[in-house]
Order: sequence, then structure tokens, then C-alpha cells
Amino acid sequence: MELRILAPTGALGAGFDADAFARGVAARPDVIACDAGSTDSGPAALGSGTPKLSAQAVARDLRLLLRARNELRVPLIIGSCGTSGRDAGVEWVAALTRRIAAEENLHFTLGLIYSDQPVERLEELYDAGRITPLANAPRIERELFERSHTVAMMGVEPIQEALQSGCDVILAGRASDTALFAALPHLRGADAGLTWHMAKTIECGAACAIPPSANGLLVTLREDHFDVTTLAEGSRLTPRSVAAHTLYENADPFHITEPSGVLDTTDATYEAVNEQTVRVRGARYLPSECYTNKLEGAELVGYQTVIFGGVRDRIVIEALPKLLPMAKQYFAAKILDVFAGEVDPASVDIDYRLYGNGAVLAGTEPDPLTPRELGVLITVTAPDQATAHAVATFVAHASSHLPIAEYDGLVSTLAYPYSPPEMERGPLYRFTLNHVATGNTPTELFRTTTEEL
Repeated sequence: MELRILAPTGALGAGFDADAFARGVAARPDVIACDAGSTDSGPAALGSGTPKLSAQAVARDLRLLLRARNELRVPLIIGSCGTSGRDAGVEWVAALTRRIAAEENLHFTLGLIYSDQPVERLEELYDAGRITPLANAPRIERELFERSHTVAMMGVEPIQEALQSGCDVILAGRASDTALFAALPHLRGADAGLTWHMAKTIECGAACAIPPSANGLLVTLREDHFDVTTLAEGSRLTPRSVAAHTLYENADPFHITEPSGVLDTTDATYEAVNEQTVRVRGARYLPSECYTNKLEGAELVGYQTVIFGGVRDRIVIEALPKLLPMAKQYFAAKILDVFAGEVDPASVDIDYRLYGNGAVLAGTEPDPLTPRELGVLITVTAPDQATAHAVATFVAHASSHLPIAEYDGLVSTLAYPYSPPEMERGPLYRFTLNHVATGNTPTELFRTTTEEL
């Protein structure tokens, strides 16, 4: 048995190189698969339903994929549509697909797999004790589902059903990245360990290449190994770069959990065939007794206005860590005064981040820093945008003239690069779930529709 799987990019819309993709198409792959989403960018896409990447960027990549699928007459599988995999994301990519198909005169069967979870279903799972927290998951209450938006992450099975029903193009909601690449090889009887390891290796396209890029990889899957090949000119693969990808987004590089089991790469070996190809053997797949689907949720928690400024005065820099807590107390009193008690100061958060002085590690910086210059990011979060903006206006004004004990009279503490300095950041979302649904069949949390284009 020999199967070829083409992963053109790590993210639909990232803009892969057309020549590199053409090399992959010329190899006559048996399937083209591509991820279109992630939680890497935070909860906004899931909470709002707004994709991270633009329609123009996604349509550019999608057009090339649809043309190649038409030429090869093989399945095209795209998962986590619209970044979050919400039903709205699937519909968004489907609309682009319909438009491109009409413009290019393409004909195929389109399968749409939806992963939104109704509130009633989540409440039933919760009541039955079938929602289980993962490590470091927040504590949840039943009422959470009413105010948040939740998707379930599918494994290979819903995709396989769509393939078996004759779908040529499959646009899936939230999906395990690896499931997109593993679905067809599983149907063809490929070794489970090799299949899941292959899928893990190419899920992000050429992220494991040197240098990493938004371009693609081609895998040739055989009985006892798979070869992974980089496609872009000037790129290469090494055993180390390929092996290292098992650590990406995983605390344990040897045991990687999927809905139906665990990929065990403990005995995997990596061998350089040439500068562009690495041969991989030895992984095993350990099926689980209980099938699980990860649940991801996000909710709206407020609105934000941000202010950015800078300071290059050593005395001000040294004074800020002690001065800012006092400023926050002043602003709390100011909120009561300005809004005549109609806005609770506790409902407004005013946050200062001192970039150059440990802001990235948020107070856990291991080494003392002595910056010559600081970037100061002020974020005002409130229940509505109007309040956030109103508070930000006096926060910006006062922050530019904080009282410095070492100076007599009025001094400028922060310099703002923009006028006005207040910038509306809009809605703020937070993740609500890091849990799995248990005891369900592999397809019961998902629904599929098909149409002819």
C-alpha cells in the first residue's frame, strides 16, 4: 500500500507558495487536506464568530486548492473553518467555495460538517456527568452554557462518513488538526500508529521545515514507514526538525491524545533520506475504551479601550511600579465622581503593562531588568464600550502627568504616539471551557449536509 497526502499550508489563508504547491500536486496525492483554524489567537474568533484571516486571503488559497482538486479528482478536506470552527465559519468558507466554483465552472459534491453545540445538549451532558475537565480547566456551572458559544472538536469519523457518502470537498467545523489528514488513510486500512504520527507531523504544513514557513509538505505513507518531504525551494527537513514537531502544543512529545486514543511516539525513529525528506517509523496508536470530544467555549466579558505610550526618563521609569497602584486608586474614586455612582468602579479594570520591564512574563521575570525605555500599554475594560472610552479619556490625561516625587511641578510622564491616544479595541472574550464530552459516539455531536455544485 502507498498513499500520498498533501498538506499545502498550516492555515488556510496564510498564503502558501504557488510553485511549491504545484510540486505537491504534480506528485498526484490521494487527498489534499488543510487546517483553517486554531485557538492560538485566543477566544475572539470563537466568541464573535469573526475569522482571523481575511476573506481575500482565504479565497486566494481556496481557489488554488479547488482547482487542484478538480484536476486530480481527489478529496479536499478543510477543517476548523473560519478559525473557530463555528457553524458561521463553515458557512463563511462555504460561501467562498460556492462563489469560486461558479467563477471557475467547477462541479463537485460539497459536504458541510457542523460542530456548534446547542445549549440543551450541553445541559444534558452536564446533568449526566459527561463533561469532564482537562488539566487546569476552569470550574464550570450549568448556567455557563447560556451565555457562551461552544463547539465540539471532531475526530476522523464525521469526515470519514462524508467521504463514504461521496463528498469531494469537505468543509468541517472544529476538528482535531490531525483528523483531517488521518481520515482517508484510516479508511484505506493504513497502520494507525503511522497514520496518526504522519498527521501530527504535517498538521501545520511546513512548520517543521527549516526555515519554517506557511508552505506545504507531502507525505508518502507505506506499510511500515512514511516519508515526509518539504516542497518549497530552499527549505529542508532534518530528523530533529520533524521529531520536534511532536512537542508543538503538547506537554508530552511521546503521548499525544486524540478523541479515540493516544498516539505513542516513544519508539519512533527519524532518518534523513535527503535534505528534503525524512523517513519515520515506529509509532503506535493505543485506542481508548472511552471516546471523547474536546469542548471549547467562549463568552463576551466586556469592552476595551487601549492607550499606548512610552517613557525614556529614568526617574519616571523607576517611579512607575510604585506610582501606578496609587493611580488606580485615584481612578476608582474618579469613576464614582464622574459617573455619579452609576458605574461601579469594581466593574472597570484599568491595567498597565510595562513593556521592557517584565510585561511579557507578567510579574514572573527571573532576572531584574534595567530598561532605558519603556512602552506602556494601558487597557481599560468596562461593561460597555462607551464607559470604557469615557474612563480611558481621563486615564490617558492623568497618566501623561503622574506626580513624580523627585520633580517639582508638572512633568510629562508618558508620551503618546497618536492623537487622540484612546483606541477602541472592542469586545473582549474569554475561554470558558477546557473540557471533554465523554460517553458519546464519534459522530453524535456533529451534523452533516451535502449539496451539489
